Amino acid sequence: MSLLTIGELARSMDVRPSAIRYYERLGVLPRAERLNGRRRYDRAALHRVAVVLRARQAGFTLGEVRTLFFGFGTRTPAGERWRTMAARKLAELERAADEIRVMQDLLRRLRRSCHCRTLEDCGQAMIERGPGTARARRPTHARTSFSAG
Repeated sequence: MSLLTIGELARSMDVRPSAIRYYERLGVLPRAERLNGRRRYDRAALHRVAVVLRARQAGFTLGEVRTLFFGFGTRTPAGERWRTMAARKLAELERAADEIRVMQDLLRRLRRSCHCRTLEDCGQAMIERGPGTARARRPTHARTSFSAG
């Protein structure tokens, strides 16, 4: 069985050698065998890097990738690991998407409705309306034209 140098492994997976070294430090790649002081990886390293790259593509942090590899019992099948991790990540992404929608709505209202002359006028209107009301209703006083609602 031929062993791969770090450069060969990196090129075959389209990553930098520094990424391979980092994955090794994190433990998601086993410590490479050394021949004449140079790292040599078996073909299984290709498979592990493929999993890391797919997980990163799906939005997993390197900490979550470590959990994928080591956060389950040794007998836990890969499919079960992916399902568990995917459910967590999907819930996280749904929360983030909700937050983005709220921000988009606020920005649209600000773009459409704010006619304040100064940021101080805006700030005054925001204070008068109270915390958390930027999305709720238009200001009731006639003097300020700021409206996010």
